[in-house]
Amino acid sequence: MEILGIVEGITSEGHALVKCENLPDLGCAVFDAEKHRIGTVKRILGPVDGPYASITGDNLRQNLKGKKLFFNPSGNDGRNRKKGRRY
Repeated sequence: MEILGIVEGITSEGHALVKCENLPDLGCAVFDAEKHRIGTVKRILGPVDGPYASITGDNLRQNLKGKKLFFNPSGNDGRNRKKGRRY
């Protein structure tokens, strides 16, 4: 996992705004320091030299402000899913 950045705040819509240290892909799963999945990258916004990521999820809390978040650049979202077979 790579560090995404530090949570700057939670919006009124319940999205976490993260100042990016590494730029994730849209739809990447986002994890806290204990490796619990907390959401998904919904949007990338702001200037090119200092982008922010908007994170959506059900587990976003006000106490995330100032915490480091991580993402998995390989695209694995942290869930154990069985892929369907093709016949």
